[in-house]
Amino acid sequence: MYVQQFEEHLLRGTATERSRGPAYISRFERWDDLASVRRRPRRHFAAAGLELYFPPELYPVVLHPLVAAKGSAVVKGLLLQRLYDYLEFTTELETLAVIPVATKISRGRSGLFLPGRMMSDAYKIVTDESWHAQFSHEFTCEIETETGVPWSLRGTSAPPAFLLRLDEIRGRLPRDLRGVEGLLFGIVSETLISGMLSEIPRDDRLPLSVRNVIRDHAEDEGRHHVYFRSLLAHLWPALGRVEREVVGPLIPEIVYAFLEPDYAQTAHHLRDIGLTGEQIDQVITESWPAGRVRSSVAAAAAQLTRYLREVGALADQGTLAAFEEAGLVGPVYDTPGLISTKVAE
Repeated sequence: MYVQQFEEHLLRGTATERSRGPAYISRFERWDDLASVRRRPRRHFAAAGLELYFPPELYPVVLHPLVAAKGSAVVKGLLLQRLYDYLEFTTELETLAVIPVATKISRGRSGLFLPGRMMSDAYKIVTDESWHAQFSHEFTCEIETETGVPWSLRGTSAPPAFLLRLDEIRGRLPRDLRGVEGLLFGIVSETLISGMLSEIPRDDRLPLSVRNVIRDHAEDEGRHHVYFRSLLAHLWPALGRVEREVVGPLIPEIVYAFLEPDYAQTAHHLRDIGLTGEQIDQVITESWPAGRVRSSVAAAAAQLTRYLREVGALADQGTLAAFEEAGLVGPVYDTPGLISTKVAE
């Protein structure tokens, strides 16, 4: 098992026989001066009594009449649980998805022919992501101690939704391509998360300590965004025509695996506040209508979609059709049955 893990590459085949990507320009020259693990203090939770724990607009179930009718204390409690979910998602994402990929890259086992500096920089990403996972977990524990309210999902065996979605995608790949979904999910998550983190630190309704934790994370992820954009520029030319035709149409599903809400997690919290199964279905369906989810995902993924177009991924008709069907290119559906003129590119 351990020798197999040592030898296994994310992309099978001989790296030196694959096409090489463009020249690599590092964004980590001043990593010692800029990385949060090097220069930022350990953040400690502190909150005033009237502050929100998470922006309600980013968790629309709390705005639903069936939830709002439960009272402001229930709404505030759900927003606290959403903050816990966010912090634990960060820990799981880093440890289970990003660090394994960055580690393979750093050790020359990505399956790609990468510049030496690019492999060295991957070590710094591993260090950054380990710190993000650590401070997110420790911050969660501090909030639980300070508020006396535990994370309601602690101790459950339910994996985060993105892992279940990735397993399903991996299961549909030919055996000789399994592993490439990890590279693609790393590219998707690391180029999209910096945008997801950009707004929350500016929301002064939230505790300053929460905003500082997310700001520290966001600053590091800005460098990671540039790195993984470069990784995409190395990955796509390295894939053969048949590999591209297989992998390309699955990219929209990988985007949704990362960006789509975790409905099961939300259902758990709504059950905890006393909603019935029928009410839970109503709240989730009406809070996240399919058309709105599609338009939100398309908007969040627009920059990544442009990167994919630049490397030629959308030149394949099967891939382009999958992106169109997922609403990632072409008209964006703002509400079911209503087509907006906004273009998701």
